[in-house]
Amino acid sequence: MATLEICIIGIDSIRPSSSTPIQLKTFNLSLLDQLAPATYIPVLLFYTTSDLTTAAGRTLQLKKSLSETLTRFYPFAGRIKDNFSINCNDDGAGFTEAQVSCFLSDILKAPDHEVLKQLLPINCESFIEGRGCVLHVQANYFKCGGIGLGICLSHKIADAATLSTFLRSWANTASGISEKVCPIFNAASMTPPRDISMTPPTLENLNKIRDDKSVTKRYVFNGSKMTALKAKAPSLSVKQATKVEIVAALIWKCAMKASRTNFGSSSRLSALYQNVNIRNRTVPPLPNDSVGNFVGSFIATAEDTEAELHGLVSELRKGIEEFCKKANRLPLSEDISVICEPQMEAMRMLTSDDMDLYACTSWCRFPLYEAADFGWGKPVWMSSCIPPAKNMVFLMDTKGGDGIESWVRLSQEDMKLFECDQELLAYASLNPSITY
Repeated sequence: MATLEICIIGIDSIRPSSSTPIQLKTFNLSLLDQLAPATYIPVLLFYTTSDLTTAAGRTLQLKKSLSETLTRFYPFAGRIKDNFSINCNDDGAGFTEAQVSCFLSDILKAPDHEVLKQLLPINCESFIEGRGCVLHVQANYFKCGGIGLGICLSHKIADAATLSTFLRSWANTASGISEKVCPIFNAASMTPPRDISMTPPTLENLNKIRDDKSVTKRYVFNGSKMTALKAKAPSLSVKQATKVEIVAALIWKCAMKASRTNFGSSSRLSALYQNVNIRNRTVPPLPNDSVGNFVGSFIATAEDTEAELHGLVSELRKGIEEFCKKANRLPLSEDISVICEPQMEAMRMLTSDDMDLYACTSWCRFPLYEAADFGWGKPVWMSSCIPPAKNMVFLMDTKGGDGIESWVRLSQEDMKLFECDQELLAYASLNPSITY
């Protein structure tokens, strides 16, 4: 199913239920927001339905609750003005209704990355799209009555934690839960915007790493296999690896092995770039509901000819520990080198022909399934889409929370070897069906 038949049945702009006060009409981006790329964070949420509410009724529920939620998240109803601010003009979030000519089960029996992208409201892979509307939503209605919500939120004001906070607030409003989730807009006070010489990745730089011929595949590590995998990696430096460490290390090892085989070099330099939620790692720590790009990163390297799993886990642990030491040294408002330096080094590595850099994004430990109950129950499945560049890895918790789902994007040549790696397949299932 490479192409879906999707009929757009409605396009609207959802404005806040209350006008944004004039003193809040200009929302200043933080320095970390300025450094974020002008792209979108996509998420897809899939629901089965067992009641008699019509698609029109659910659309009305979604629109009304989104309008109320945008009053609290008022910048999300605005327009990105430039790399300094958002114009909070209440023009609204984009909202599209679509009818999909297949059953939800057709999507979930073997999720296809290329198919999933078609359920998003915009082309989230476009570096041009991310320069206007802050929030786009698409409600996809399947023939069986199931629903797929595609949401794209601008990376200029949001990271995965912000997305989780927004979803929880919107879903609580939709389902009638009295607890209101109130965002905290403290990013610009923590890291004030600057007329910076280090600009966010430009269109030219991003296009340099674009690879439309690379291949994206889904691997799932379930709970029992996670236990076995963790038991394989203890070392003197890391007694107990985290889920993310062990899965990222295994994917990195197998991808590295594939690349080195194809290059005919057992000593080809390899590195992994890992994002880090810094809210609880800064001075002072930040509330979880802080809105903005509170994301740091570190780079782990592997130079050994024989890269063992426990050694890669140790490199990842060393990377996060060194990052935390630096992040705790000074307030971010005084020193953002801990954020900027890995980003600059990663851009250099990404464009180098002499090494491989794998970029890993993890949404693990964000309570996304719990956050996204709009009154129809939790999603039966949720996912995201990853950028059109090779050597990308995306991780998130399985619905039960004890395993990890991954999307891995590699060159065609590397993927041919990676997908046959017996060490990987001993712990991961290739694109299993979603059961619900």
